[in-house]
Amino acid sequence: MLGKTLLDILKESRYTTVLSGFGMLLESGYPAIRDGDESYDVELKYGYSVEEIFSSSFYSTRKEQFYEFYRSEILKMLEKPPGKCFYEMAELEKRGLIQSVITRRIYGLPQRAGCKNVINLHGSVYDNYCPHCGKEYPVDYIVNSARIPLCEVCSTPIRPRICLFGEMVDNRIITKAAEEVRKADVLLVLGTNLKTYLCSQLIDYYEGDKLVLINPEKHFSDKLADVAVHKSVEDALGEILKELGE
Repeated sequence: MLGKTLLDILKESRYTTVLSGFGMLLESGYPAIRDGDESYDVELKYGYSVEEIFSSSFYSTRKEQFYEFYRSEILKMLEKPPGKCFYEMAELEKRGLIQSVITRRIYGLPQRAGCKNVINLHGSVYDNYCPHCGKEYPVDYIVNSARIPLCEVCSTPIRPRICLFGEMVDNRIITKAAEEVRKADVLLVLGTNLKTYLCSQLIDYYEGDKLVLINPEKHFSDKLADVAVHKSVEDALGEILKELGE
């Protein structure tokens, strides 16, 4: 019944926009690097908190330490593939039941799983450039570089095109994301509660009446959703695909 109910909602929608939350990252086995033991381990190892070391000011003044952390703690996670929930989401997009995905996460998991129309609010580790001459670089160039990765053309330190702590999200990206939410018949929130920054930043733009939440943890903000399902994203999307016929 769960899958059929959600499937009916998606089938009736002309345009469905997904807000992909941190829970999908956890389902994929990526660590909560800002919380719990991982955060403590980072501070113990580097002498700075995650918020300090992954900030624009730290990048500006301690590039070598920044890249030591970035390679060891962020880019090493790319060895992990997207979790099943991302592949299920991509399959729903392929079948025309999802039209766009919005995320704050920088690992490119929706695209790696096959999603085509994705807005990365905070950028992507796969997108790197020289701030001086504009030459673009793949993530492998950063991974395989020693110390500070330098531009092959002008020797300027390369910059990941991601939003670090202390930086504002590009207003053009926010505007594009807000438009995707505004034109949606169904707003499908996956793996987060409705009071996280991702949702609080965007759901006010939603003008429809089918805000669907899928999140295993109950939260007081669930009452703001028109439909709230307390299951893992993997299980819930899996039921939809089973009902649809894989």
